[in-house]
Amino acid sequence: MTDLVTRVAPPRVPALRRAAPALLGYVAVRALGLLVLAVWTAARGKSAYTLLTARWDALWYTRVAELGYGYEVRLPNGDVHSNLAFFPLLPWLERLLHAVAPLSYASAGFCVSLVASLAAAWGIFAVAERVYDRRAGVCAVLLWAVLPVGIVQSMAYSESLFTALAAWALYAVLTGRWPAAGALAALAGLTRPVGIAVVAAVWAAGVVSFVHRRSSPDTRGARAGGRAPSPLQDARRERVGSPDGAPETPRAPAVAPATPVASVVLGMVLAPLGAAGYVLWVGHRTGKGPLGYLDVQAGWRNGFDGGAAFARFVAGRFQTVPGAFAGAAIITGVALVLWLYAVCVRQRQPLPLLVYAGAVTALALCASSYFGSKPRLLLPAFPLLLPLALALARSRTSRAVLVVAGAAALSAGYGAFWLNGTGPP
Repeated sequence: MTDLVTRVAPPRVPALRRAAPALLGYVAVRALGLLVLAVWTAARGKSAYTLLTARWDALWYTRVAELGYGYEVRLPNGDVHSNLAFFPLLPWLERLLHAVAPLSYASAGFCVSLVASLAAAWGIFAVAERVYDRRAGVCAVLLWAVLPVGIVQSMAYSESLFTALAAWALYAVLTGRWPAAGALAALAGLTRPVGIAVVAAVWAAGVVSFVHRRSSPDTRGARAGGRAPSPLQDARRERVGSPDGAPETPRAPAVAPATPVASVVLGMVLAPLGAAGYVLWVGHRTGKGPLGYLDVQAGWRNGFDGGAAFARFVAGRFQTVPGAFAGAAIITGVALVLWLYAVCVRQRQPLPLLVYAGAVTALALCASSYFGSKPRLLLPAFPLLLPLALALARSRTSRAVLVVAGAAALSAGYGAFWLNGTGPP
């Protein structure tokens, strides 16, 4: 008997019920982080809620929600910080929630972030389950929750909203829902500049789909169950064994059957509309044309220099002994990120995930932005966690629980320390 023999499919478990363990675990980890933050800030005579909703970028978003665009701050050194640098979807949602509920704009942003973080966790689970299995999906969500900068997922920032849109856009691509993928990519492009990473993933998958169609015009019946081979995922059926001795089960196919060309084209057309529309609007508003948004970012000293400014920043840490430890930690962190991406490539993750994670990583590490914020900028790059999630899923349950619990405790402590620091996260 071979894998080509038709099997009787087990009853399909509803999507929310399948994701329930991941979502419950996610809520528990984030609740621990918020509890530690509340205790830490109370001991310092501060307000945890203020740190989460009314500091740093959260203030800029709420100001856009309340007063619209046009506010800027001119610094003594000549820099101009304009709120046009902040993409509009989060402020729009804050304004909408403020209009329909008795919430301040800051509280509305906090509620949006909490709901979006759950949607992001569910999306990460859906992607990981599609590529590997349910256990790996649960582990991927828990690893995302226990990241050292995981506290940002509960702040009135746009990271959780963006990650939710990106994860579900990638899932839509993997399952052949191209119009939905394009619409979600467009919304992601209205959320953060890194939305172009989602657009790139949709376009890369679409282009390869067209190439595959031309080279394999007849794909009917190429796989058991009527699934046609696709370049987005290797045709192998690796088996994911249970660490508790249960029988091995075949990994679920990671890609959907071929879809109509018109559907793929529609998804590709929709994907860039959000980011392109906002950038062009900013250019029109500033009177500087299509490159006007780059001038706005330059006022914040943000730009893409290939990582030169970041390299100089790291090199500067080695001028003192305490700074040398910080510099070594940064280099180790960057090396870990690059190693994880290499493992993702070696494990042949679906093409959309590789393109998306690569673009997010490149934009985060090679931008001349606030260097202390780079860990936060990498937060949406969840495909980098899939190799670790797969390894954790293959370990014994007791060991996995200890690893996650320990990481959750460290993440909660670091998050409280980080937000109580002097600089923005």
